[in-house]
Amino acid sequence: MRPSSSNVTDIEIIEDFSATARCDEGFLRVRRLRCRNRRADGSSSSVYRVDVVDRPRLDAVSVLIYRRASDGNVEVLTRMNLRPAAYFRREQTASMTVPDTVSYLRVEEIVAGLLEPSDKGEEGLRRRAAEEVKEEAGYTVRPEDIQLLGGAFFLAPGILSEKVFPAAVDVTGVEPGEVEGDGSPLEEGIHLQWRPLSAVLDACRRGDIADAKTEVSLTRLLARLA
Repeated sequence: MRPSSSNVTDIEIIEDFSATARCDEGFLRVRRLRCRNRRADGSSSSVYRVDVVDRPRLDAVSVLIYRRASDGNVEVLTRMNLRPAAYFRREQTASMTVPDTVSYLRVEEIVAGLLEPSDKGEEGLRRRAAEEVKEEAGYTVRPEDIQLLGGAFFLAPGILSEKVFPAAVDVTGVEPGEVEGDGSPLEEGIHLQWRPLSAVLDACRRGDIADAKTEVSLTRLLARLA
């Protein structure tokens, strides 16, 4: 398993075509709605606006890859990924109520991927999780090796319809192969690293790892291992 070498230092915006783009096409789709609340007594609230962000492939699965070290402690695998949305946050400093000087060019997180329409039920979740582990981390595991870590959760239910289904897999003793990736420029500079679970959880709680699915998955795995 060889992480990609990269000297990426910036993401350049070539064109911002927000003003001319339709909100119902693209990777993310925004529905702009007018709604009102209907009550049990037959009355209704005033009309208000709601924006909902979704995409054709609605939900995702995340996979916390872990192993037992020689000393018996649990180590987990994380990835450093280019994340433009987090990076461009730096342009909104005037809107920040709490100053944030961190550059989020890369965000540390666990393996994850979108669920395809064919990924039905628990069998589909396990199959997709196993495929993402091979593609993003280079480990070949079986769908039956995947551990589902409880119910799915929203990341931002006020605007995002997406739910994340958390899973984990133990790769103790499994030799990794090449990381396949998807060939996207966003895959440039991917870096994989093993660290003690406790250290990664501490990094989440400090805010050094600012990824919710990673912290949720760590705490759920800890509860299961206990």
